[in-house]
Amino acid sequence: MDHTNTIGGSATVHGVTVQTHTVHGGIHTHVQGVPPVPVPRQLLPVSPHFTDRESDIAALDVLIDRHPGEPERPGGDGERTPRLVVVTGPAGVGKTALVTRWLHRGAAAYPDGHLYADLRGHAADEAVPPGEVLGRFLRAIHPGPVPADTVEKTALWRSLTAGLRLAVMLDNVYTAAQARPLLPGSGQSLVAVTGRRRLTGLRIDGALFHPLGLLPPEAAEELLVRGIGRARADGEPGAARRVVKLCAGLPLAVCIASARLAARPRQPVGDLADALARDQNRLAVLAVEGEPAVRSALDASYAALDAPAARLYRLLGQLPLSGFGTRSAAAAAALPLDRAGELLDALVEANLVEDTGPDRYRFHDLIGLHARERGAADESADARTAALRRVCDWYLATTTEAQKLITPAQLTLDRTYASGLPALEPPFTDEAGALRWLADHQDDLRAVLAAAEERGWDTLVWQLVDAMWPLFLRLRVYDLWITAHEAGLAAARHAGHAGAERQMLNSGAIGLSAAGRPDDAISWYEQSRAAARRAGDRRDEGQALLGVGAAHFEAGRHAEAVTHLDRAVALWEETGYRRGVGLARIVLGEVALAADDAPRAVAEFEEARVILLDVRDPHDATRALAFLGRARARAGQYAAGMERLREALGAFEESGAVHWQARTLEMIGLSAQEGGDPDVARDSYERARALFARTNPGDAARVAGRLAASGA
Repeated sequence: MDHTNTIGGSATVHGVTVQTHTVHGGIHTHVQGVPPVPVPRQLLPVSPHFTDRESDIAALDVLIDRHPGEPERPGGDGERTPRLVVVTGPAGVGKTALVTRWLHRGAAAYPDGHLYADLRGHAADEAVPPGEVLGRFLRAIHPGPVPADTVEKTALWRSLTAGLRLAVMLDNVYTAAQARPLLPGSGQSLVAVTGRRRLTGLRIDGALFHPLGLLPPEAAEELLVRGIGRARADGEPGAARRVVKLCAGLPLAVCIASARLAARPRQPVGDLADALARDQNRLAVLAVEGEPAVRSALDASYAALDAPAARLYRLLGQLPLSGFGTRSAAAAAALPLDRAGELLDALVEANLVEDTGPDRYRFHDLIGLHARERGAADESADARTAALRRVCDWYLATTTEAQKLITPAQLTLDRTYASGLPALEPPFTDEAGALRWLADHQDDLRAVLAAAEERGWDTLVWQLVDAMWPLFLRLRVYDLWITAHEAGLAAARHAGHAGAERQMLNSGAIGLSAAGRPDDAISWYEQSRAAARRAGDRRDEGQALLGVGAAHFEAGRHAEAVTHLDRAVALWEETGYRRGVGLARIVLGEVALAADDAPRAVAEFEEARVILLDVRDPHDATRALAFLGRARARAGQYAAGMERLREALGAFEESGAVHWQARTLEMIGLSAQEGGDPDVARDSYERARALFARTNPGDAARVAGRLAASGA
């Protein structure tokens, strides 16, 4: 039988192709490029109730014109400062609505992206650290991993934004220091800051200020009319003016008052005016700022809710989340999903909750404060704690379901639910959906973890960290990876759970190594090894030895790596843990490849693949296959090696493992370059570089260097 493959005739080959027989003609290969990262468009939608403020918008336009035009930073280093405008005023005055409208009007001038962050600066103890916001912004404009250190994040942010035209809205800033690290490194960008405080410290950054005052009576009355209708307002003009006056010109208060009237079409407007006049109990934060009307309006609107909606409102106020969805609301109030959706709709209609996206809601900060206070007044401490625990348990259960789909082999520790296993189905059905959910909710998971840690729910803390493993492994959020494991390790030790302690040490050490801290990783692994010895757990001792060996390999200490890897193999062969043996042999094969011992590498990778297929670990078996292809190519078996590499690439493409697609393409490029096939080498390097740009800039730079050195 003829096994010869030839290509001839008029043939065009698209994408990755496995040649099976004879093809004739001129050959053209076409490799589809990696789709570009979407340009962020994060600005909030303009409120349909936005009224007047034309003079304020004109004033903001004047401020932009007054900017000196991309001034150099002090020192003459050539960097540029962004145009910075700060809008300040009392809570509820409409700063967010004004700036949102203004930025939307000029959005076309900033084609590289529109970024938004709520820094929650209504209280010092709730203000969002700038490092957390930097992480979000970096992930929005650059698909690579985010450094753990805030200083490094700031440097990367300024480097990436140099020369870009961005519009950045920093909402509810508490101090100048909170905003300063978030300023992009481009004079072509615009930053709009809102805050209740004056933020005069931003003057040294070149900020120009616009204090936002109350709505004039005519505009406030028009805002009320939009909610209740002209005929109703004209029917009781004196009462309507009283409502506006008692709302003190605050747009938030007027909107809530109009929503209450709209919900009761037969209620006289005068009744609401009388209620506002009688109720002297004001939100403490507004009493300090001299605006006493908001709590009255909020209390009146709250009183108009039916009992189930009022209860959901109170319980949502107890959550540490910046936003919530139907499922988290259902968990908080122990409701069926459909009923929770109905009640959220009622809260949206009453202007007590904002709809910010598909199944995503949030409180305005003042309304969230009011909801929290109503919960403190109308719910027992036990009821408030139970609501929070149900939501935490829901996040644990949902994250665990994601873990089952993405990394099932990692799920080895039990889960416990103090409030009972949530009955809500997860909002995803496949691996890709689970990973998207983790990416979209990583800030919520961070907040839930902090809340559980604060309350001493140790078992929940370490179980949630364990469940978040796919988030760490696939998305490489290094700062969260490390801080979460520090919390999980402390919680596991406090709970006295030896197995969880070792798990936290092992998976946390992987994060340290991935973040470029191999010696810190080795320290954690050695602690894990000592703990495993105390427990007599030889399998876990082998896991620690594997980690130490891998960390030494990453640090370039090959002899130390082999010593620890061989010990891990011996332990696991004694205990019968064949998957561990397979994983260790992959690293041993990598060491042999690095030492240019291709025959030894082939043997290690072949054995690893057989073992991993036998224990049904397809992902790691495919990793072994990719390395085996590279080792065979290095051993002079070019065709056989390329065949295995392409088989591995196809499997990684099917599973969506972007990092390993890139690694395999890089190995194809290296093998093709050594085998005298520069066209394949160039195409493979280019594809690998594009994919690595989404996972690790350091890897992308390495491949770019290979591409340049190859002369391709």
